[in-house]
This record gives sequence, structure tokens and C-alpha cells, in this order.
Amino acid sequence: MDQYKQEFIEFMVESGVLKFGSFTLKSGRVSPFFMNAGAYVTGDQLHRLGCYYARAIHERFGDEFDVVFGPAYKGIPLAVVTAMAYHELYGKEVRYCSNRKEAKDHGEGGNLLGAALVDGDRVIMVEDVTTSGKSIDETYPLITAAADVDVRGLMVSLNRMEVGRGGVKAAIDEVSERYGFPTAAIVSMAEVTAWLHNRPCQGRVVIDDKMKAAIDAYYDTYGARA
Repeated sequence: MDQYKQEFIEFMVESGVLKFGSFTLKSGRVSPFFMNAGAYVTGDQLHRLGCYYARAIHERFGDEFDVVFGPAYKGIPLAVVTAMAYHELYGKEVRYCSNRKEAKDHGEGGNLLGAALVDGDRVIMVEDVTTSGKSIDETYPLITAAADVDVRGLMVSLNRMEVGRGGVKAAIDEVSERYGFPTAAIVSMAEVTAWLHNRPCQGRVVIDDKMKAAIDAYYDTYGARA
């Protein structure tokens, strides 16, 4: 595993973004882990987050894109910090764009904020985590209606590796199949588990043998099988 992935895993735990215990998800599933990207709240955390996204995008999708798009609401700061980090790390100027939950009927109007999309734009989408693909289902039609754009990929923080709506494949893979663009994550839960199992992080072990067994049992029930 690349060192930056190891660092990112520990960064999620240190920032209180990735937690382990017992959590009831919106889906009703009881999960032994929970991720909340809203817990990144300081300037240093957001700067580091943008750098991790930029590095993962550079490694997975390359530099041939013009716009970073983040679905509202959590995707808005992700798009901003990723665009900033890309300039810092790779000297490439890219624009950011996001959607509004409700179209604005005054001023510049419209349902997008940030950079205007124009025909020919190559777009990378960013999200914290994809559990059902709902936000992509809502925003993909918006950006393709705004201009003749080419979506080059979707990058998320964490691939939860559990079945999506189809009941077989992971949600992130379902999105790729549905829309025809590649998807990737900075890290997967398999990588998280392998790195943190019985390894101290911030002076404590967050995935001991008992938690590892709970994670394994969760995936026996909800793990993606393709």
C-alpha cells in the first residue's frame, strides 16, 4: 500500500472522520464503522484533505481535466480544496463547480455555483463516500444539461465495499456501470482494515481482534460480491 494511503487512513481516524463501534446507517444497516467527512473542520485538515484527493486523482485519472465538481453539500468544500491542492502540488489551474440544492432565481441565477461549465470541459467529480449513488443520479444530469462535458471520473474518500442498490456490486461500481465513467477511492475498507488491525493509531488500537471480527461479519452480510 502506498505511504500516502497509510497516512490518509490514520488522518481519517485522527480527525474523527472514521469511527468504529456500532452505528445505525440511513439504510437501517447496523455498521461497525462510520465515516463523516463533515468532521473535517480546521484549515489544516481541509488543506491536507485536498492534497490527498489531488494525489489520488493525479495517480488514478491523470491531469487531463478542467473542472472539479462536488455535489452539494459536502462535495462543495471537497471541490474547492481539491482545486486548490491541484494547483499547489502539480501547478495545474483547474476550476471548481458545484450544484445548488435549489435553483437561484436572482443574480446570476441557475442551479450551479462556482465556474460555469462550457462545451468540451473535462470534469472530475468528487464525493466523500458513495453509498447508493443517489447524489450522482441527481447531479450528473445537471452538469451534462449545462454543457457538453466529458466526465473523466469520480473520486471518493472511502470505498465502503458494500452492496449498492442492485444487491451484488459495490455502489461505486454501480455508478461506473450506470454512467460509463471510471470510479475510484483514495482507500478501500479492505485497506483500512488491513492497515489498522492491531496497529496503534493516536496511541490506541481502533481495530482489535473483536472489531475485526465485527467488520468481517458485516461484510459476510453486506459485502459486495463483484
